[in-house]
Amino acid sequence: MKRFVLAGGLALLVLLVTSAPAMAKGSKLRVEDNSEYGKILVNGSGKALYLFTKESTPTADCYGDCAVAWPPYLTSGRPIAGQGLNQKRLGTTERTDGTTQVTYRGHPLYFYVHDTPNAILCQDVFEFGGLWLLVDDRGRAVR
Repeated sequence: MKRFVLAGGLALLVLLVTSAPAMAKGSKLRVEDNSEYGKILVNGSGKALYLFTKESTPTADCYGDCAVAWPPYLTSGRPIAGQGLNQKRLGTTERTDGTTQVTYRGHPLYFYVHDTPNAILCQDVFEFGGLWLLVDDRGRAVR
């Protein structure tokens, strides 16, 4: 019985680790000058960051299926502003599951699940009750 419980616990741990949204200690944001959208926020790997217009405060409103399609940008430490960003505009908000999401100028930040560092696939898309828009270096929605 103890082996079964231990094996089940390990399987659950592996499942949680492999399915959790990307999180880094002291998550870093930087500015990338994109030829199509201008200066936009990206994570340290160059993946575009979005805001959700349904959210008018730093409190996140994207959970469940929404967070599967639009994973929150999580951190386990204080986020770090890369060159071209104002550290004072960076912040965090606690999600209902206890994780910490990065904010910029009061906007919780998200990825689109199918974007890559070289491809922005869902700019200006209406989904889950609001628009998903890239964020510029001043923390404003890119329209």
